Amino acid sequence: MRNISRGKIIALSIVLIVLLAPFVYVQGNKIAYAERVKSYLIQEKSYKEEELASVKGVWGMKLPSFYTIVVFKDEPEVNYVYFSHNDVLQFDQWITPKGVERGITPEKLKHTEKRREG
Repeated sequence: MRNISRGKIIALSIVLIVLLAPFVYVQGNKIAYAERVKSYLIQEKSYKEEELASVKGVWGMKLPSFYTIVVFKDEPEVNYVYFSHNDVLQFDQWITPKGVERGITPEKLKHTEKRREG
């Protein structure tokens, strides 16, 4: 068996850390933002965890790069977009093609939050 020098092990470890760091950063932020939004919905908006179908952190290519998509069980055809960089803010809603087929319109959405005017 070949002996690997200590220098090669250190160099390989550094390369591995450099390659893994962005992945860990992105995954960690996605989880953190999703948890922040979930806590906001449960603690401040009084939703029950059972009312949430999914709360998923997303890394996008546009700014802000991290946001959260929430789907409620009673409205599975709508994706609610939240930002949680400072305060948690519902930013947008996306009606899926299936929802559009079923006649869901922005006026009929159940979980739209009013935007605070600053």
